[in-house]
Amino acid sequence: MSHFGVVAPAFFSHFQAFQALASELIDRGHKVTFFQQADARRWLTDPRVGFHALGAVSHPPGSLDQVLKRAATSNNPWRLRGVIRDLCTTTRMLCIELPGALSQRGIDTLLCDQMEASGGLVAEALDIPFVSVACALPVNREPQIPLAVMPFAYGSDERSRRMYEGSQRVYDWLMQPLRDVIREACRTFAIEPRDGLHQCLSPYAQISQTITGFDLPRSDLPATFHAVGPMRTASQPITGAWQIDPERPFVFASLGTLQGGRMGMFAQVAKACARLKVQLLIAHCGGLGAAQEERLRRSGATWVTDFAPQQWALEQASAVVTHGGLNTVMDAIKACTPMLVMPIGFDQPGVAARVSYTGAGLQLSRRARAARIQGALAQLLDQPLEPLQRLAQELDQAGGTPRAADIVEQVVRTGEPVLAGFAL
Repeated sequence: MSHFGVVAPAFFSHFQAFQALASELIDRGHKVTFFQQADARRWLTDPRVGFHALGAVSHPPGSLDQVLKRAATSNNPWRLRGVIRDLCTTTRMLCIELPGALSQRGIDTLLCDQMEASGGLVAEALDIPFVSVACALPVNREPQIPLAVMPFAYGSDERSRRMYEGSQRVYDWLMQPLRDVIREACRTFAIEPRDGLHQCLSPYAQISQTITGFDLPRSDLPATFHAVGPMRTASQPITGAWQIDPERPFVFASLGTLQGGRMGMFAQVAKACARLKVQLLIAHCGGLGAAQEERLRRSGATWVTDFAPQQWALEQASAVVTHGGLNTVMDAIKACTPMLVMPIGFDQPGVAARVSYTGAGLQLSRRARAARIQGALAQLLDQPLEPLQRLAQELDQAGGTPRAADIVEQVVRTGEPVLAGFAL
């Protein structure tokens, strides 16, 4: 039996993916403990999963909500520095406190989110094996692939490549504060210097929630890269409380847990659906109040709620309007539901580019008005499903949570890199 430690950013979707993997490993006889600030404990619903609170001084209880509010506005250039500052503060805290906490808990292997550099740095410093997990789009870099945070469609011409290289330099300049934190940790741990997240990944195994068919044309992923698809906890089938008319198209709209308060975007979607005379269910994830819900119903939404069973809604829907969160997009692929992606921040522009490239849907600016949304939805309602069906078939065969657990256990058993396509 191994005792795994989980190091992930304090974001709901990341914790959910790691909790699915943790529950699978616990079912197989292992122990799993998460390490993060105290407020993040609320997202763990499996009572068997351990939690070790860190950052009592720098990240006291009650401080996470303000961090999440800033993260929700990461698309605003004037507020981006605050988001980067939060990231640096957390990475620095984890680099300082993790070594002692891991020793105290008897952790022998780490499961590290690609978006949190401290996990890989501390694992190397302590000489313990670790596995990197990409809950969002992978941060692995290739010259011909745009960074996921950049709003570029894919192109293979020289102009596109120069644009990707230039935008990468801009990104690295913006992320210099994090580079400084990473370099400081490397000096403290006496390990090889690094400059960014992409240089803090595991040499043993890297697991991604994507599938190969949903990526741009890569040629230089490491041999230890495993695209297993979304990691989910097995659950009983869930049905919704909304009586959907099967004779009329049905659109589902969700902007995720961080962006659910975007009233303006939802209002434009509602107006577009009213003009198309289609049914619309909006799930705002608690981001709106009762008065705003009523305004959306008056604008054209058929139903407005805080939370809806997402997989069920996607399976019923003729199309989905989404911000491009990877979880929603993978669920839409599973349901073969065409997507209209309106990216807001983080890796959502990269997800939108992949939706367009693979033929899984369309993308619009988050500032698009009702007329443009109406036109895009009308196109999606007539879109052939063959591209989505191909992706769904690949997703079904990718392995998901059990395959991820197999890879993790193989690392523990052998202490060696696990190559893609390995068989038990």
